[in-house]
Amino acid sequence: MGVSETSQSAQSAEAAPQDTGEKTATPLLEPGEGIPPVVQTAEALDRVVEAFAVGTGPVAVDAERASGYRYGQRAYLVQLRRKGAGTALIDPITCPDLSGLDAALADAEMVLHAANQDLPCLAELGLAPRRLFDTELAGRLLGHPRVGLGSMIENVLGYSLEKGHSAADWSTRPLPEEWLRYAALDVELLVELREALHAELFETGKLAWATEEFEAILAAPPKPPRAEPWRRTSGIHRVRNRRGLAIVRGVWEARDRIARDRDLSPGRVLSDAAIIELSLTVPHTLVDLQAMPTLRNRNARRHLSVWLRAVSKARALPESEHPEQGQAGDGPPPAHRWAERDPEAAKRLTATRAVVAALADEHHMPTENLLQPDAVRRLAWSPPDEISAEAVSAALVTLGARNWQIELASVPLAKALQRLECKGDL
Repeated sequence: MGVSETSQSAQSAEAAPQDTGEKTATPLLEPGEGIPPVVQTAEALDRVVEAFAVGTGPVAVDAERASGYRYGQRAYLVQLRRKGAGTALIDPITCPDLSGLDAALADAEMVLHAANQDLPCLAELGLAPRRLFDTELAGRLLGHPRVGLGSMIENVLGYSLEKGHSAADWSTRPLPEEWLRYAALDVELLVELREALHAELFETGKLAWATEEFEAILAAPPKPPRAEPWRRTSGIHRVRNRRGLAIVRGVWEARDRIARDRDLSPGRVLSDAAIIELSLTVPHTLVDLQAMPTLRNRNARRHLSVWLRAVSKARALPESEHPEQGQAGDGPPPAHRWAERDPEAAKRLTATRAVVAALADEHHMPTENLLQPDAVRRLAWSPPDEISAEAVSAALVTLGARNWQIELASVPLAKALQRLECKGDL
């Protein structure tokens, strides 16, 4: 559906504002064809597959998860839209195999917003794009100041979306009508947004850059599980000794087992703040636990004996089994420690960051999209033995930079590093 058609549904609920000289977004209140029924049976899914197979053009795709409510990142609703097929809302709980739809769309470009968020849960269902257009990433490359879907739809197409249900518990069944309306509207104009951004990328000479970025997303392997995920507990920096870290680890692992078994977000079982408080106060009895402010919610209190056992077990460990204070890694240390540990590397980091910032400003995009911060840090920490544009290019290749990034950054980065050498600062 084109923008002109969709605007009819918006204007039917609210008259278009008078022209006052200022650009006013038109509220998008209803899907152009109404809210489609949720696909919950194999027969209904077959009809969707058939309709989308004969549709034309790119396919808008979105997924809703229950982050903050359920364990993991599975999809609880999948939305699709394609010219000639309309909009489909699929319940992946009752229709968990979308491989037939995937086969029907094998040659189609899929349009997602912030694709990295949805691709893993879509892959679990058997739906994986071969060609991708990421509207959020396109907005970043084009220098749009706000790249959320609602902001992009408003600033590029002139329509406003209601975003009140983005943090809802999408595992709820049945899904309320207003949630389904929100979900359908999320893909209503996604293809139109893609068309506008594609034209802007072409006009600014950035289309090839975007294509490389989209291909890199599709080619990226799944992220391996973190070796020590408990170290990401919020507030862990307050734990100053190894015994405290052992308690964090033990309670975190106990919480994770309960959360997985009950299919709950870990934070709903026990907050990170409670884990840190347990590691700092080291309670010895259930009475101690009952007095802790962070353990007063129902889910935390129903497992008090579990938390006490985890604390007691960690406290009884020999020191040799306590985790190390610092997390081992294969990368450079945190940047704020460089000046003390390696002043020369700190100077290189300042110089390389300045180069990337200047290039990003010149090409109107965030610095992290011009060159990933981790690549900049690793280059500054371990530069090539002989500084040249060719050597810097080779280093950036090994650090995962794309061709367009290397073409833009390798020469100025090499010159900046060479200037440091020539000045005798290193």
